[in-house]
Amino acid sequence: MKEQPTNKATNFRWSICGLLFIATTINYLDRQVLSLTWKDYIQPEFHWNNNDYGNITALFSIFYAVSMLFAGKFVDWMDTKKGFLWAIFIWSIGAVLHAFCGIATAGYLTGNWFIGFAESKEIISTISDTSLVISTSVTLFIFARFVLAVGESANFPASIKATAEYFPKKDRALSTSIFNAGATVGALAAPLTIPFIAKAMGWEMAFIIIGGLGFVWMGLWIFYYKKPEVHPKVNAEELEYIQQDIEDSVVNAETGIDTKFTLKQCFKYRQTWAFIFGKFMTDGVWWFYLFWTPAYLSSVYGMDSTESAIPLVVLYMITLLAIIGGWLPRYFVDKKGMNPYAGRMRAMLIFAFFPLLALLAQPGGEISYWIPILIIGVAGAAHQAWSANIFSTVGDMFPKRAIATITGIGGMAGGIGSFLINKSSGVLFDYSHKTWSTVDGVPFLEKFPQFVNERLPENFFAELEKSGAVVVDGINKGYMIIFSVCAVAYLIAWVVMKSLVPNYKIIKN
Repeated sequence: MKEQPTNKATNFRWSICGLLFIATTINYLDRQVLSLTWKDYIQPEFHWNNNDYGNITALFSIFYAVSMLFAGKFVDWMDTKKGFLWAIFIWSIGAVLHAFCGIATAGYLTGNWFIGFAESKEIISTISDTSLVISTSVTLFIFARFVLAVGESANFPASIKATAEYFPKKDRALSTSIFNAGATVGALAAPLTIPFIAKAMGWEMAFIIIGGLGFVWMGLWIFYYKKPEVHPKVNAEELEYIQQDIEDSVVNAETGIDTKFTLKQCFKYRQTWAFIFGKFMTDGVWWFYLFWTPAYLSSVYGMDSTESAIPLVVLYMITLLAIIGGWLPRYFVDKKGMNPYAGRMRAMLIFAFFPLLALLAQPGGEISYWIPILIIGVAGAAHQAWSANIFSTVGDMFPKRAIATITGIGGMAGGIGSFLINKSSGVLFDYSHKTWSTVDGVPFLEKFPQFVNERLPENFFAELEKSGAVVVDGINKGYMIIFSVCAVAYLIAWVVMKSLVPNYKIIKN
């Protein structure tokens, strides 16, 4: 007997969401290797200080920002499948390149290039001019971060574009929050894996092993991804559900070709500027937590990378609460009858209040380091919930052909904000070490005036404490300042976004 056709819709779109989740997880794993290895392994080998690390992370942010401007256009031009393949290939190459910065430093300074990881360490340890080691190694790491940033910049434009292709507008915040949770899972998996790989096999292998995951994902993407209208695993009922929104293509009557959004056109709309400002104010907060929390636990609480693993795991487990970011606006739309933009902005206002807890992080740390860990976790969850919704505002108001481009423009703004906070943090923390610290009740620079214009030796404060001196490290005040900036950024962003776009308006250009 012939089997009757079913009218039940398939759910293959969630498999695509799963692939985007895996890609974002790998993205954040690759991004975290440096932050989890520099204090224990890279700093002693290359004699870095906070400012050196701050320069590297800040320049990564600016490379990412500039690349985002073009990444969106690149993905719109190449289309989702090819654009994403190129992106993850480039960023995986960049991730692996970090591992060879030690060999390249030794090779450049001595002319001896045919060496291994262990030999490069021995050679670098014999070089008396540490300034050359610092400048050379920092430059090489900056180059590796540049390649990583160029590739990673296309992750979110490609993911948002794929989400717009596979999900109707009412489901995009939920699907975005799911794939965006990969940022949290990547950050969660990082302290459970990277420090232990580095301890057992060397910091270089941490970059190589984690960087290699991207090449595995490429095979999955090639095999699984096709447009929903031609994908054999998407039946007619699911396709009808996916395409339930009004068709937004605009076709030129003479050429029969879809019109495109140029960069110049994108900047004409208040909706674009609202997205730009929201990303500029808030992306840097997440990146600060991502790049500096391991260093915070090391500088303030004396933890090495393996000791900080459990606190970091707890922190990022809390950020998984961000999945609510996809559910809440859908609740406002379905249950309260709001339009997608109004529901999303209502949800974002709620999320904007939670980062205010960061004002209590540093004072609470005087009681226990678990208090700032819990607070940063909640703030991180609020950011990820905010992030899922601010990305979805682009799909709410712009046609599909412009989504990757607008996302790239906003990502550029977020990268600039990240550059400012990371660069400022590195400078501020080294400044606070010297200016606001006391030794036996005496201001540090009064007791050690020779360091007014010089770098502090590695572990200088730890050695002072071992000698019996009473040290009050001023870096605590530095962190308090940055935490305060992070706390208020979201409310400021929301007020400006709402002022620019008070009501829901679709761009149909």
